[in-house]
Amino acid sequence: MQKQKKQFLEGSRAIAMVIANIQPQVVSAYPITPQTHIVEDLANLHASGKASFEYVRAESEFSAASIVMGASATGARTYSATSGQGLLLMNEVVYCISGLRLPVVMTDANRAVSAPINIWNDHSDTMTVRDAGWLQFFAENHQEAVDQHILAYKIAEKYRLPAMVNVDGFILTHLFEPVIIPEPTLIKKFLPARPIRIGEALDPKHPSSLGEFYGPEFYFEAREKLHENLLASAKDINTEYKNFQKIFAREKSNALIDNGFLEYCGPKKPKTIIIAMGSVIGTIKETLKDKKYQNVGVLKIKCFRPFPHQEIATILKDVKQVAILEKASGNGTFSPLYLEISSGIRDKKIIINNFVAGLGGRDISRNLIKKMLRLISAKNIKPVFLGK
Repeated sequence: MQKQKKQFLEGSRAIAMVIANIQPQVVSAYPITPQTHIVEDLANLHASGKASFEYVRAESEFSAASIVMGASATGARTYSATSGQGLLLMNEVVYCISGLRLPVVMTDANRAVSAPINIWNDHSDTMTVRDAGWLQFFAENHQEAVDQHILAYKIAEKYRLPAMVNVDGFILTHLFEPVIIPEPTLIKKFLPARPIRIGEALDPKHPSSLGEFYGPEFYFEAREKLHENLLASAKDINTEYKNFQKIFAREKSNALIDNGFLEYCGPKKPKTIIIAMGSVIGTIKETLKDKKYQNVGVLKIKCFRPFPHQEIATILKDVKQVAILEKASGNGTFSPLYLEISSGIRDKKIIINNFVAGLGGRDISRNLIKKMLRLISAKNIKPVFLGK
């Protein structure tokens, strides 16, 4: 296969370019910082004739979500993007999209939730809808963000589930990195046209209903089926990730474990593992290059829904202590990532600590990572907020 060329691009531009090459039929969004550059670039691609999708700039995020929901219900491949308060405004429609089993794909340029008003990055926004029935992916860098969008469409359309690709606002959306943008012909080898069976989309030739009124005798089973399909998608997330790596000729990772759900880097038998999601993984990797951390590994969670409980439990079975670093607060309890991981760990000998950092865009430096490693203790009675 011909070697694909890297381009030095802003993260938002890279996402817009891969979405254009995926060739959705309908794109609708409302600009909100730090997501704005994505939809601006998509609008420019459409206006210049370089993309053939129908572009609708809605009057609000609620409307944008409603537009892609309606378009997806007719069988169209659709895309949207949002951030922070915009995702909260979409909340009702986010649940409707999953309940209608529509494979909408959306980028969330993660942003803190107001008040007080803040436009910088943390994961508070996406955690508000973590149980809405969407696939949720988290990207460490530009290339992972590009690749996850293609993978998201493949899984979403196979299982009729919506998917959200999370990229850290400003950190990934506005910075420049070398990245490969796959050509449309290559993407089609992995991602053919959206498969639609009769009765799954609105079609005058084959009348059907979506979103009917469900009483107690039917609603329960509908929600159970959504849950079961999210769990069932797990197998294909890993299988399609392997297929993706072959088709797109990605360089083999140096990680000991690398699949669609997670990546583990570090010693084969670590004493300590740091677990995190998103761009902070890069800072953690740089910190652990210090020889005094040779017994410390880093576990990156790429997919938060469905959650890889069993895979994580296997990796942690011989570890003495775990530091979970999270850009979201549980507000009255432990943070979401900690709750997921601790619920799947049966070995009470493992020390698991919950650290909250980076809220509202606060910098997570290498010194902060080192401080966290010094603070790991058996007394895990509450989350530790690492401000400075």
